[in-house]
Amino acid sequence: MIYKSIAERLRLRLNSSDYHIGSPLPGEKILALEFGVARMTIRKAIDLLVGWGLVVRRHGSGTYVTRKDVHHETTNLTGLVEVLRQQGKEVHSQVLLFEVMPAPPAIASQLRIQINERIYFSRRVRYVEGKPLMLEDSYMPVKLFRTLSLAHLEGSKFDYIEKECGISISGNYESLTPVLADKQVAMVLNVEEHTPLLRITSLSYSDSGEFLNYSVMFRNTRDYQVDYHLRRIHPDMSLPQPPEDHRQ
Repeated sequence: MIYKSIAERLRLRLNSSDYHIGSPLPGEKILALEFGVARMTIRKAIDLLVGWGLVVRRHGSGTYVTRKDVHHETTNLTGLVEVLRQQGKEVHSQVLLFEVMPAPPAIASQLRIQINERIYFSRRVRYVEGKPLMLEDSYMPVKLFRTLSLAHLEGSKFDYIEKECGISISGNYESLTPVLADKQVAMVLNVEEHTPLLRITSLSYSDSGEFLNYSVMFRNTRDYQVDYHLRRIHPDMSLPQPPEDHRQ
């Protein structure tokens, strides 16, 4: 129904950095004009936001943001598990696939390895407070991670890479694209087909310039937000360069 779609779009908006706790939403008339619908449709959409506990109506005043969904604000590279556990949230991963395979050309290009070189492929669902937050496909060179196991993937890859393998993760290249959930992804994330999701490609590298992990993630934007505070790097600092196009 259209009011549900509008509610989802408003949910994404109020979860953005443009809104803070206590910020007012535009009036129903303005939103009706924006979305090209009747005010009653907007009212039903806001009723959903109220039911989700994200906004509150104040008689004679308007509608205001009362809370945001799972939120991660970062100034540096931090693993998802690290961030959410710091917030006191219960996090666990379900591994759907884990196998060794020859690297196809597109993945070999990302990781700067030879085509058909052995890599780990894993597919896992990340849960927060029992709700599916993200579907992740991950590719890692076997030569760097000889001991990678199912148990490691059920925990934190950052912990495994840095604490067990002794490899320092220096940085990460990310590309973010809004997409609509297809049937398979919608089923895994327990959302309706065509729900707005965030597709993220991530390429991590070490202090020595080796590319460690390439991931393609589909994140449920209803329940997770990231705000980035990006610092300017002095021009004379050099970083390993990603492939020209690191989107799969």
